[in-house]
Amino acid sequence: MLPVHAKAIGAATRLVAVYGRPIRHSASPAMQNAGIAALGLDWRYLACDVDPARLAEAIHGAGAMHFVGLNLTVPHKLLAMPIVDVLDESAKTWGAVNTVVFEARDESGEWIPIGRLDRWSGPVRSRGHNTDADAIIRSLNEDLAIEPRGSRVLLLGAGGAGRAAALRLADEGVSVLWLLNRTESRAAELAAEIGERFPAVEVAVGYPDTDVEMIVNATSLGLKAGDPLPLDIARYPLARADGVYDMVYRPASTPLLEAARAAGCRAANGLGMLLYQGAAALELWSGRPAPIGVMRAALEREIQR
Repeated sequence: MLPVHAKAIGAATRLVAVYGRPIRHSASPAMQNAGIAALGLDWRYLACDVDPARLAEAIHGAGAMHFVGLNLTVPHKLLAMPIVDVLDESAKTWGAVNTVVFEARDESGEWIPIGRLDRWSGPVRSRGHNTDADAIIRSLNEDLAIEPRGSRVLLLGAGGAGRAAALRLADEGVSVLWLLNRTESRAAELAAEIGERFPAVEVAVGYPDTDVEMIVNATSLGLKAGDPLPLDIARYPLARADGVYDMVYRPASTPLLEAARAAGCRAANGLGMLLYQGAAALELWSGRPAPIGVMRAALEREIQR
């Protein structure tokens, strides 16, 4: 049995939310509410459809209403960078925001996450973090049993999640990284940044001319029925990869993963990445260790519905 909230929603209940568009597919509420209940917190976690053009209003509004924090998903992770009041070092390093922590000053004047404060006076500010980057590395190791260091990787997508993954993979020491993106100029900009920050990593835009250890899909293609594959398999057959990782987790088996398995590849969806980024976010908000097992069980149960 998954833990349930000990208290009914009341005047003291505090809110957390994930913003995205689309958002109805999100399994984050099931995962986070299970984790919150296991910690005995009088919080609730919501999913909110937010127009990208109104993201600033939505973030500032959550701060004004004293939300504990936010998660951000497609298409908000890059858009939030100039919106939040402060960028944590993780967001500066990996170039995207997927977690927002609202902070206020304690009695000593130090900025503290408001989820850890019973009361405060004065303004509330937003701090943007990135918990995606470390989560993707952990999930690749666990779910594909592939070590990024020294690997050749084809990364599909250069948006918020793709950018964080590309930079983190480069930092991990992949040998070669190929970037594919619908807007080639964005991939080229990311490739130039990687070349400057990680000169030991060979980086290119376009399809590989050799086999790779991993293909990582960081696009949202596969989320909706009828979506095309995120790469042209006539141009680059999936059999040329040892493993395929799809950040999309619902449906649990996307057309890309089905094609990868048919080609004899190891294949994994983005459930592990979602779990570990979400657990890290809950720890930032609460200051307490996340109940990983409870959150994983909630995710698996939600995805099977």
